Amino acid sequence: METERKQDERLEQNKDERQFSFTGRVLTIGFVGGVFWSLIGYGVYMLNFTKIRPALVLSPWVVGDWKDKALGDWIGIFIIGLLSMLVAVIYKVVLAKFKHMVTGVLYGIALWLIVFYLLRPMFPGLKPIQELGTNTLVTTLCLYVLYGLFIGFSISFEYDELQKAHDARKREDQ
Repeated sequence: METERKQDERLEQNKDERQFSFTGRVLTIGFVGGVFWSLIGYGVYMLNFTKIRPALVLSPWVVGDWKDKALGDWIGIFIIGLLSMLVAVIYKVVLAKFKHMVTGVLYGIALWLIVFYLLRPMFPGLKPIQELGTNTLVTTLCLYVLYGLFIGFSISFEYDELQKAHDARKREDQ
């Protein structure tokens, strides 16, 4: 019975299932993180801490006044969740092995720099950094840092748990 279980664990189909499970968790972490932190971003926009709303993500592709209303923000939150899945996969591929919280914080800062410097021309509603104001800059940077920390810590934790399970299986096989 024990040997059947060990042989079953060695099968390729079961290894793929574990890997898919990790990738599925990464995608879930990405979506939940994107939705959660963009909801927080919408809240701080409503409290006038920032001039940037979640509907900004729609501005390059969507025409119409509805995107500047609550519906646009809710759709923007959902789209940010989808885009966040890609951000999480990139973190998984490049940085999942790092267990330090600083890695996630730096990832969040890097994302902020990418959005506010590199991608700014894509978003007509996003003013240059000098025109955004201190409250908007500090608030958005903090949100991105917390988002990066959430993504980084969650994915690194899942990766570490997967490695521990893999190491335990190796010890059992020996």
